[in-house]
Amino acid sequence: MVVELTVLGCSGSFNAPPAGPCSGYLVRHGNTSIWMDCGNGTFAHLQEHVSAEDLTAVVITHEHPDHCADVYGLHVLMRYGLERKGFPIYGPEGIDAHLGQLVDGGWGDTFDWHIIDDSSKTRVGDIGLRFSRTDHPPPTYAVEATADGKRLVYTADTGPDWTVDAFGKGADLVLSEATYLADGSKPDYPHLTAAEAGIAAREAAAHRLVLTHLWPGLDRRMAVAEGSEAFGEAVILAAPHLTCRV
Repeated sequence: MVVELTVLGCSGSFNAPPAGPCSGYLVRHGNTSIWMDCGNGTFAHLQEHVSAEDLTAVVITHEHPDHCADVYGLHVLMRYGLERKGFPIYGPEGIDAHLGQLVDGGWGDTFDWHIIDDSSKTRVGDIGLRFSRTDHPPPTYAVEATADGKRLVYTADTGPDWTVDAFGKGADLVLSEATYLADGSKPDYPHLTAAEAGIAAREAAAHRLVLTHLWPGLDRRMAVAEGSEAFGEAVILAAPHLTCRV
């Protein structure tokens, strides 16, 4: 049985065409559906692929809004629409309190928050999850999802001081941030260029590479060209509703 990755949104830092919503991805295997990062604008796209009733869990890699803002919409639906209690959310320490500051009356018992760190491993339904601290503030965690011998790695946000091979070599698919081009315009902030994403995936012997989190307005064809040259073969550019199977 395959593992499916569906892109819900892939715009870096703020919503903009053509990438649409910010970071959000749906990982499915068997009866398990995990919403991996719930950036602003991704909740609507999520519901085009899976109903909220059938969602198994949410993973939030870090507290930047472009990776977590739609948790508020999920909370409203779960609490008042579905009247669900104890829905599992995995995220860095303190994220429940940080995000909860904007929730009138608090989260209540709608969510069951699970803290992740650099050594965390867990199993959510049919999918195993492992986490690794990346090169990005505030504390940010890359995710490895495994099922039936297949491995998918999502870098979340990171700079070049963390690399994909933290999870070992040979991932079937790497979903990597690629915020900038190698044209000297990259600011002094920990994100990757498309070329850096390609190099890291190649050195980790990844089978396929999907580039995401491009800065709005970036030359997307150039990002693909730079990423492909560095990776050594053609890369895939993330787009809303794109589904990759591994």
